[in-house]
Amino acid sequence: MTLVREIVKDAAIGVGVAETPEGLSSIHNPGCAAAIWRRDPLPSFQSWIDSLDPQQLPKARVILRPEAVRNAVVELCEASGTPSGPERDRLVDDVAALATVFADLMQSKWLRLRLDVVVTNACRRFHIDAVTSRLVCTYRGTGTQYGISTDGSDPNRVFTVPTGSPVVLRGTLWPENPKSGLLHRSPPIEGTGETRLLLVLDPVADPENEPDHMFAH
Repeated sequence: MTLVREIVKDAAIGVGVAETPEGLSSIHNPGCAAAIWRRDPLPSFQSWIDSLDPQQLPKARVILRPEAVRNAVVELCEASGTPSGPERDRLVDDVAALATVFADLMQSKWLRLRLDVVVTNACRRFHIDAVTSRLVCTYRGTGTQYGISTDGSDPNRVFTVPTGSPVVLRGTLWPENPKSGLLHRSPPIEGTGETRLLLVLDPVADPENEPDHMFAH
């Protein structure tokens, strides 16, 4: 695992890059604002998901326990008409596995799960999410973009998380200092014909007190 630990003007800007899911734990290290599990999607899976009609991609905004994610995603795929087969099974298995990894990482008994199908410039402004932490994995299309900013302005250099690679980001409610100086955004794709499918996971402490408002990404 590679970890760039750096603090600039009391802001955490380090990004951990790991080859295994265990490496995502670097998000807990001082000065680390994000952690990426770098992995290459199987070509057969990528070809399959890239070729699906956007209407066949699963969509959801739900709060549930990590162990319920697998069955929930199966039901979502059924509702969206996602074709059954080994590639759909791979998608379901991966979402369930990432939910388990992230829940363990954040010691969270509940998760807010979002599967978004994006065709516009959703949340194109650089920002930090109003959550404790967030996992994002883009299964189809361009990945999340990020860069360093200590004054809130747009980053001078912009990096893109590889498609299929999960990234864990600190939010504004992260309990430790220094605060994150790493901003991110959904890449601007409006007018390009591109469709993105992304998974978003947030830890939830008490589902009974969760507001209905969903933070955009």
